[in-house]
Amino acid sequence: MVGFLANRVAVVTGASRGIGRAAALALAKEGAHVVALARTQGGLEDLDDEIKRAGGTATLVPADLKDFAALDRLGAALYERWKRLDILVANAGVLGKLTPLAHVDQKVWDEVMAVNLTANWRLIRSLDPLLRAAEAGRAVFVTSGAAQYFSAYWGPYSISKAALEALVKTYAAEIASTNVRANCFNPGATRTKMRATAMPGEDPQTLPSPEVVAAQIVPMCVPAFTDNGAVYKSTANGLLKQT
Repeated sequence: MVGFLANRVAVVTGASRGIGRAAALALAKEGAHVVALARTQGGLEDLDDEIKRAGGTATLVPADLKDFAALDRLGAALYERWKRLDILVANAGVLGKLTPLAHVDQKVWDEVMAVNLTANWRLIRSLDPLLRAAEAGRAVFVTSGAAQYFSAYWGPYSISKAALEALVKTYAAEIASTNVRANCFNPGATRTKMRATAMPGEDPQTLPSPEVVAAQIVPMCVPAFTDNGAVYKSTANGLLKQT
């Protein structure tokens, strides 16, 4: 497929549904070969079918982000096949349980931190050399308004996203003199399963679809996007720089 991301390789995590799926499809439609990572084999296969119908290509990686050794193997496999990585969209995340901090179960805390924070550090650890080897490596990490506006009962999720932003800004400072750029993307309220779980009384039809929101990730993945260490929010009028 010919597009402005033709011949570029993009890794997308959490690609089997929601914003990750929509981002993977949007990148593929612009010509990127998408390496789609998610736990759900069936969801990945459905994504692959849709990418093929759109004229794109994908490689499916069924894996749990908590399997950190698998993330190491991902970097090795990408190096063996392409020797570089042009785009990383680190989208996968979990909500955990909305409950007072004093009531959070250790297993819930550990899972939220593992998926929302530690896995992203492990992705950086595994994929940084490949991003540096690209002409213009671009990394976009999906964050949340909960990283900035702290509400009761959202503890593990908010804390993990605030830490994720610190992680990305630190990484951005370390790559400032390279051709790699790393930023955060806040999708805002979006019509996803996670949002429905967090806000069960909300009418999902009042929210933008994952496809509308994910379309705003694509401009952050192109070489011309040279900002670094920033947080951008999706709005009805396009990307809005928050910090």
